[in-house]
Amino acid sequence: MRCYCEITLLPTPELNLNFLWSKVFQQIHLGLVKIQDDKGQVPIGVSFPEYVISEKCSVLGGKCRLLAQDEATLSRFDAAKWLNRLSDYVHCSSIRPVPRKLKGYAIYHRQQPKTSKERLARRYAVRHNESYDEALLRYNDMVHTSITTPFIRLKSLSSGQVFCLWIKKTMLSEHLGATYNSYGLSAQATVPEF
Repeated sequence: MRCYCEITLLPTPELNLNFLWSKVFQQIHLGLVKIQDDKGQVPIGVSFPEYVISEKCSVLGGKCRLLAQDEATLSRFDAAKWLNRLSDYVHCSSIRPVPRKLKGYAIYHRQQPKTSKERLARRYAVRHNESYDEALLRYNDMVHTSITTPFIRLKSLSSGQVFCLWIKKTMLSEHLGATYNSYGLSAQATVPEF
């Protein structure tokens, strides 16, 4: 990854950071869908330079970076165009070269935690044509676990369902791959951290 564009969210008392993340990331996702190849792969990765995870509080922060191998890819994506309707609440930097001095590399990938036996039972009941009560019995012994991974709440434009996009970060010392999904995330490809 040689180039990046940084997006800074500008929350107000009326529009908090979580609400802005939902709107901004929905637009980024729509833009990445437009440039994906026939295998659903995208040449732009996403990173969160203010990402913090701890036992008490986990946040993505207020910045996001779009990273690509070359300036032409980021120019073709045109983040400012996709975020135009949110221009009062975001700032898009110009396209810049990635600094030579890096902290390392990170993988940002989607985590899909099993958070609730009720949610799992509802899904199982629908998929296997069982009643909710029958399906709930399958998950009776499941222990509730809390998830500390930060997330963005999004709405699926195809189904209308609201869901959480949990984003997990893993630090690595070397660069791996350069293709991402339509959220700019990957389970294998890294992005530079600086």
